[in-house]
Amino acid sequence: MEYKLDFRTYSDALKKNKLLGLKCNDCGTFTCPPKMTCQECAGTDLEIVELSGNGEIVTFTQTFVAPQGRECEAPYTIVMVELDEGPWTMGNLIDIAPDKINMELIGRKVRLGHKVFPGDTYSDGEAARPLFSFQI
Repeated sequence: MEYKLDFRTYSDALKKNKLLGLKCNDCGTFTCPPKMTCQECAGTDLEIVELSGNGEIVTFTQTFVAPQGRECEAPYTIVMVELDEGPWTMGNLIDIAPDKINMELIGRKVRLGHKVFPGDTYSDGEAARPLFSFQI
């Protein structure tokens, strides 16, 4: 079985501020980031779709120790966002200093951006990752 949407295609789309996901033609569920099967019914009849990139923060964590090779980026905040289309996805949060983070972050509306991260010791080179900022 092959990936319908591979990571390189997903990353290349993010570099253009496009968030790609998969829509299951069996049950209608949207999946993001890409997986080999539907996260709801495990179906394989999937089509690539562009998602809005808009959503709401459902939880967060703060990172004070970055991966080896990216130590200068810490501290930073990672948010789990429920996208308007339904799937949950993670990304870094900008617009607020890590020392200002509190539980009021939950429920805040955010929109997608991206950042190209350099490769670290354990990756296969640079890749784009979701980045979220507050909706105004």
